[in-house]
Amino acid sequence: MKLQRRAPRGRATALLMIVAMLLTTAGTGKAAGPADTNWGSYNGTVNGQRYSPLDQINTKNVASLAEVCRLKIDDSGTFQAGLVQIDGTLYMTNAHDTIAVDATTCTVRWRNVYKPEQEDVFQINRGVAFANGRLFRGTPDARLLAIDATTGKTLWQQQIGDPAIGEFLSSVPAVWQGMIIAGTAGSDWGIRGRIMAYEQETGREVWRFYTIPRGKETGADTWKDADSARYGGGGSWTTYTLDMASGEVFLPVGNPAPDFVPSHRPGANLFTDSMVVLDARTGALKWWHQMQPNDGLDLDLAAAPMLYWNSKGRPMVTMGSKDGYLYGVDRETHKRVFITPVTTISKPEQSPNARGVHTCPGPVGGVEWNGPAFDQLTKQIVVGSVDWCATIKSDEVDYQPGKFFLGGSWEWDEAKTGWVTAVDPNSGAVRWKYHVDSPVVAGITPTAGGVTFTGDMGGNFFAFESATGKVLLKKETGGALAGGVITYALGGKQYVAITSGNVSRLSFGENGKPSLVLYALPEGGQAAATSSSASVPQSTTATAPTTIAAATTAPDAGRGKEIFGKNCAACHGGSGEGGAGPALKGLKAKLDFPTTVNWIENPSAKMPRLYPSTLDAQAVVDVAAYVLGL
Repeated sequence: MKLQRRAPRGRATALLMIVAMLLTTAGTGKAAGPADTNWGSYNGTVNGQRYSPLDQINTKNVASLAEVCRLKIDDSGTFQAGLVQIDGTLYMTNAHDTIAVDATTCTVRWRNVYKPEQEDVFQINRGVAFANGRLFRGTPDARLLAIDATTGKTLWQQQIGDPAIGEFLSSVPAVWQGMIIAGTAGSDWGIRGRIMAYEQETGREVWRFYTIPRGKETGADTWKDADSARYGGGGSWTTYTLDMASGEVFLPVGNPAPDFVPSHRPGANLFTDSMVVLDARTGALKWWHQMQPNDGLDLDLAAAPMLYWNSKGRPMVTMGSKDGYLYGVDRETHKRVFITPVTTISKPEQSPNARGVHTCPGPVGGVEWNGPAFDQLTKQIVVGSVDWCATIKSDEVDYQPGKFFLGGSWEWDEAKTGWVTAVDPNSGAVRWKYHVDSPVVAGITPTAGGVTFTGDMGGNFFAFESATGKVLLKKETGGALAGGVITYALGGKQYVAITSGNVSRLSFGENGKPSLVLYALPEGGQAAATSSSASVPQSTTATAPTTIAAATTAPDAGRGKEIFGKNCAACHGGSGEGGAGPALKGLKAKLDFPTTVNWIENPSAKMPRLYPSTLDAQAVVDVAAYVLGL
């Protein structure tokens, strides 16, 4: 008798499951949905490419995307977090809260609320890193937290900076072989920037690297006045990129300080406005590439570098900078391969002075905190940018620990727009570009469906045809898009998650209330149910007596201080000392209470309108009470 060989039980079971799935999809006439995927870090993968292999949403059906659900995260403030999705849970942050949300229904699973131990420097945070069941994030008072991803319990916290001198943590850490790599922000306060690595398990420091070298450190001789390096800036405020093959971490380093008086700090001022590459294991310096030596125009490298291989097999790194250029650098030779303008560029012939110099882009222009993405389908780099010029004036240098250390001020031009640009990864040649009515700072996400997602500060969510730049979808979301735009699959359905609602120096359109919004293709062509409506706030002009009467309680300066920190400090300084906006100290000598309320309600064109879409009547009177006490 001839014996037949039997398949192993595990293999037979797998084959039966595949057959059953094929029979099910054939019987219904529906294609099998995509397998579940994660969005594991700020830029999706550690190389920073932000590309998704999902194609359920594609050029043929993207126009029918419908809102699945919406969750308000806060009443007001910044919302610039890069979203992370792990096994069906979305993780996001604002300045103090870390929130876990069901990634298909917007249902909150837990919320961790951090209570500051010292005065916040700047109320902002750009998200979490995930590793080994833990989340890691920084705080506005320079603490580093480890949080259990399942329960939301704080496992440990370490103070790693000094908020009294302007140090804080807004960037998303990088995780590498049991370590967390994080850096201090605060260039505009005159810190001495540094990057550190900590053990994930305990929070113990492993190594540190100063981005402003002193003494015998490499680059110290580029600060000709060695004393100026004590408060030279060089903060890091977004996230970092890893080359897992070489064990290198790629860091974006911000502007020197004081921002607008380069003569105060003669020399190239390394490693400001630079990409710096370190050994991830030891923190040792490997190499660097500086964009703007002795910068006097606040032209940080803010966004994380992005790693890719060009068609010739060369390992490349590309950086989008606030100076308005996209750079391509060979990772082996360290030579610049291309430099491509991605917004309006018009540099002054001289450094800022008391009369003022006009420059494009201005201090909040160019490529901000979300950098370039790599579209593996079309083999192109895609980047968003801000087109906003300004006039910069210098002033006397007066360093005060914990205060803005700009050495001057600036005035914005009235026109403020943005760009989305696709670039050839070999030559840097522009393939297509789209001019957006509002600044573009949100994440750029290309997909295998031939669709690229992003958003603008006017509150619009976009889907572009990746190959041509044609707009396939434009949706009003009710608030500025300033953070993550990600996509993932769960339960056979592809979702797109965005952050809508943000107040910052760049949000002069629809500020909105910080909210998470999910989109997906509708079932049977019908719009999916939403957890709350996406109403777009309408501008309303009010008068101070009406608003004062509408407040439900007496003006509370304590509440006003908290609201001011969330919505106003970015321009006016943490304690009203002034910055992008005028100083508010001594305001009581100039304005009475009703006039101050009216000023907040009906600001000049140079200020964002926060009432009534972001601040209600009670919030307005509370802020008025606070600023009149400065």
